[in-house]
Amino acid sequence: MHLTLHIWRQRDRHAPGHMVPYEMDDVNPDMSFLEMLDVLNERLILSGDDPVAFDHDCREGICGMCGFMVNGVAHGPLPGVTLCQVHMRHFNDGDVLYLEPWRAAAFPLNKDLAVDRTAFDRIMHAGGFISVHTGSAPDGNAIPIPKEVADQSMDAAQCIGCGACVAACPNAAAMLFTSAKVSHLGLLPQGQPERYERARRMVAQMDAEGFGGCTNYRECEAVCPKEISTDFIARMNRDYLAANLFAQPSRAGKGGGVG
Repeated sequence: MHLTLHIWRQRDRHAPGHMVPYEMDDVNPDMSFLEMLDVLNERLILSGDDPVAFDHDCREGICGMCGFMVNGVAHGPLPGVTLCQVHMRHFNDGDVLYLEPWRAAAFPLNKDLAVDRTAFDRIMHAGGFISVHTGSAPDGNAIPIPKEVADQSMDAAQCIGCGACVAACPNAAAMLFTSAKVSHLGLLPQGQPERYERARRMVAQMDAEGFGGCTNYRECEAVCPKEISTDFIARMNRDYLAANLFAQPSRAGKGGGVG
């Protein structure tokens, strides 16, 4: 296969960036997208050029590290997968592909296609945990949990924090990510004592990081590699509202609105 790649090159977040074209000949259809970029980088290194920077780790759709825009679509053209799971056989000989990083103020660019997503870490630090010390692991049958509730919690827990939802959203909102992290604990009995405070704190941190508000475009759901539902956003909104209605005035805070 022959492909033409137009890749966003930028030395760092303070330097100007621009698209650079690269011609790729003899692309093996069985390569993954990232393996194809590995081949390009080997060629660039051998010629003395700077390789293209992009995030990656497990390359199995588990870690959430990889991801950038391919022809304007987060993670590329296939639904329900990360970019590392996209293979070149899904493209055609002669295709022209435009590769760009996630575009969001809360995700400052590090270099080329790699962005800083530590804003997600700070949202998790704000409340994405259960702080009660329970000792050793309890027996699996000690706390009966209805299957429907357990399934909903596991659906939310699938979020890998890749940031595709933010990149696809016209407002660069992080509502899908935050609601998944709020809900997968808030649905379980162990998460009930901190349920409303968790929603309040994580939403407040999300706003502080500079993410936009949700206006229900649902682009986030369309590109999520784990196909997480926007129903979790509605659930988080209810918990956030309850937290601010019933919290003590000194603890209600000034958290920003939820879309």
